[in-house]
Amino acid sequence: MRSFRVLPLFAVLLFAGCAGAATHPSIPPIQGDVSLASHGGRATAVFAGGCFWGTQSVFERVKGVLDTTVGYSGGSAATATYDQVSSETTGHAESVKVVYDPSKITYGQLLRIFFSVAHDPTQLNRQGPDVGTSYRSVIFYGNEDQHRLANAYIAQLDAAHVFPAKIVTQVVPLKAFYDAEAYHQDYALHNPDNPYIQVCDRPRIEALKEQFPELFKNYTGK
Repeated sequence: MRSFRVLPLFAVLLFAGCAGAATHPSIPPIQGDVSLASHGGRATAVFAGGCFWGTQSVFERVKGVLDTTVGYSGGSAATATYDQVSSETTGHAESVKVVYDPSKITYGQLLRIFFSVAHDPTQLNRQGPDVGTSYRSVIFYGNEDQHRLANAYIAQLDAAHVFPAKIVTQVVPLKAFYDAEAYHQDYALHNPDNPYIQVCDRPRIEALKEQFPELFKNYTGK
């Protein structure tokens, strides 16, 4: 349903779930998180949670995050283009690669932001008006610590009935990440007047600022 992104504002507003479904202020911190590293460095996390414009717009405003890139994970290099992924036949999910300093923020904190404000983990193969497997909720783990923490946090949140429905987020190994086309990078930042950005993505940024003020930073681009 990619064409939805250019519909006029009144049409976008019909999809009320887009604006607020990804904000869940009652989500508790993860239990058994790793400690902050003793020295600065670079670690990578890859998340998929609907349109990658909005997911990137959240994580690039998190303190401790050094860089973000939108792209595709779950399919092959041969099909890692926007037009092909839009066909919903490639196995790819619109994803965001998050490079962070593990001495400033933990993977568990990134997971909490992912589940709290980046998307709604109870929506199967969609986020709001965007429908298809390319919009599915996925954690692509890069090592066993990420694997363990992701599964443990999902179990913790489900057991506490934090969400009104069961979490459908997939937890799968990261095989590859393919950068998306240049015009998708920082799309929300460069197109603030786009009605889709205003209704579907801007509320996520505001939710991050409200729920995680100690982790929020302004972002003006690379």
